[in-house]
This record gives sequence, structure tokens and C-alpha cells, in this order.
Amino acid sequence: MPLTHVPAKRSAMAQATLSIDLDAVVANRQALDAVSGAHVETAAVVKADAYGLGAAKVAKALQKSGARTFFVAVAEEGIAVRKSIGPTARIFVFAGHMKGDADILKQFDLIPLLNSTDQILRQRQTLPGHGFGIQLDTGMNRLGIKEADWRQVAASVLDDAPALLMSHLASAEIKDSPANSAQLANFRRMTDGSGVMRSLAASDGIALGPEFHFDMTRPGIGLYGGLQADGLRPVVRLSLPVIQVHRLKPGDAVGYGGVWQASAPARVATLSAGYADGLLRSLGGGNAQVYDGDVTCPVVGRVSMDLLTVDVSHLPHSPEMLEILCPAQGVDKLARAAGTIPYEILTSLGGRYDRRYLGASQ
Repeated sequence: MPLTHVPAKRSAMAQATLSIDLDAVVANRQALDAVSGAHVETAAVVKADAYGLGAAKVAKALQKSGARTFFVAVAEEGIAVRKSIGPTARIFVFAGHMKGDADILKQFDLIPLLNSTDQILRQRQTLPGHGFGIQLDTGMNRLGIKEADWRQVAASVLDDAPALLMSHLASAEIKDSPANSAQLANFRRMTDGSGVMRSLAASDGIALGPEFHFDMTRPGIGLYGGLQADGLRPVVRLSLPVIQVHRLKPGDAVGYGGVWQASAPARVATLSAGYADGLLRSLGGGNAQVYDGDVTCPVVGRVSMDLLTVDVSHLPHSPEMLEILCPAQGVDKLARAAGTIPYEILTSLGGRYDRRYLGASQ
């Protein structure tokens, strides 16, 4: 039988909608910039496709609002950002100068943050004269040049005029952690007197106080509504269409394994989204809620690949759409329900959503 018609797009009621408020992203950067202080540049971390929200659009909106410096994880991520924001802004690459990166770094004017003496040598051999920064290991033991190695190469590296000296705090979300003051002391010891722009604080580090701010801060999760702090706005809203509502008798089970059973007559709605869309399996079994306006509806049964099920027995109507990310439940709250962190919630959001960018900043 010949195929005579293929719909160009699913109906709005059949597809889950992920709304991304670019004005809120801009407002969050401005709020973090105000905390950082007048003489500190507030850059923007747009790695992992701007934490899953679309790096090209997010970076362009931030640039229009005054952001001049951006950070990505690897060189390939910098391509979309550069194409979006044009030639004037700076784009730093956390992974530094990996083998085979020279052409991309040069063509798209990306600035590698060199993490080792091997990378310093590679930069000098393949991209002499090209801009670079240095990432120092002050105690996280993840990326960066250790202090003993830095002492050996610092003089010659500083002669080459790096654009930035940076490090990363391991425990910034724990304000009273002694690791913060230890890393701060290490960073000062390794960089004081260098005359080079310095950066230590990401989103949580900004809240530790001005001694952590140096010349530049690098907020990431705080831009995207994943940091609970005064003055920051939620960025994402995720609306899930209801495919079907089942009426259950006492004892009827729902979903794989029948792990949830109705204790009384119930109505259970099946929603069009699941773990293939980034709604983690751990959200099932009553751990999470969705919302009908301000009314909570518990997720029951297991989250499956494309579907999740919700008890709507208490609603006076059968809803057409329910929200899992909304003003009543931001990414922090949903992350707690899933037993994870907001970073994982955002970066897990899949490609099947109808993504809608809101705000004058787009």
C-alpha cells in the first residue's frame, strides 16, 4: 500500500513541549554579574549545548545582553557557538589543545585552556602565536597543571602572554568546606604577581564571596535556573501531553512489574514522555510529582522509555497536559526527587521535545 501522506509535524497536543526563556537566562547572568562586582567580568559557560538548552541560541542572547566571553568543553562545541556569536567574543575550551584540534582551534578562533606540559608543547608546535589560557590544578585532581609542574614552566609560559589563568573549585556548593579556602590559597600562591587575568569561581563559587571572584567568574548552572539563590529565575518549562486516562478498580496495577496498585477506585493518566526523553527512571514509584497548575499529581508505577503514568484521581477533570518542570517545580526540586543533581536533569532532556524559545532576547 503506497504511503500517500506524511505529516510534517506532530500536533501540539501530541508532543511534549520544552519552553526555554532566554530573557530569564539573560536576567540570571545580570543578577550573577551584580554579585560578582563592577570590576569583574561575568562570562558564560555554554558547554554541553548550554546544558542541553541550545548553545547557539543561548550564547547569542547572552552576547546581545553584554556577555563577551564563553566557555565550552571541547573544541567541537565551539563551532556552533562561534557561528552564532560571530568573530568578536572570546571562546575558551576547557579540554585544552587535544591531538587533532589545531585546525578547529585556528579556523574558529578558539582559545584552549592548556592542562598539561604536553598540551603546552603541542600548542607551541602546532599553533605558535595563537591565543591560549592555562588551567591549574589547585586540588580537584581532575584537569590542570599541578603546582610542581607549573613552577618549572611558569616563567616561559607567562612570557607567551596567556589570556587567562584559571582553576576550578571542587566543593563550592558546600560553603563551609575547608577545601574552598585551601584551593583559594593554592590558586593565589600559583598566580599572584602574574599580571594575567584570573578566574576561579563558577556559579556556586560566586556565592563564596569577593575573594573568590578575581577578574572573571564563569557561571553555568546558575544561568539555567539550576541554582537556588535569590534573584535567579527559572528558565525551563516542560509540558507533557496526556495520551489516555484509565479508570482503575481497587487492586489494579500500573506499568511494568505492577509495582503500583490502586488502593481505591482511581484514574491514572498516561503521559507522552519517558526516560528516552531524559525523565529519569528513578522518578517513578511515587518519587516525583507533576503539576496541573498548582495541584500536584504523583507519578506512579515505573517510568518507561516513552511514557510515564500519573495518578489524577483527585482532579475534577481529565487534563490534556501536565507539567513536570514549571514555577512550582524547578530543576533543583525535580533533581531531588530523582536522587540526582540539576545538571543531569537539564543535560538529559532529549531531542523529541517541541522546543520553544521565549523572550525578546532570542
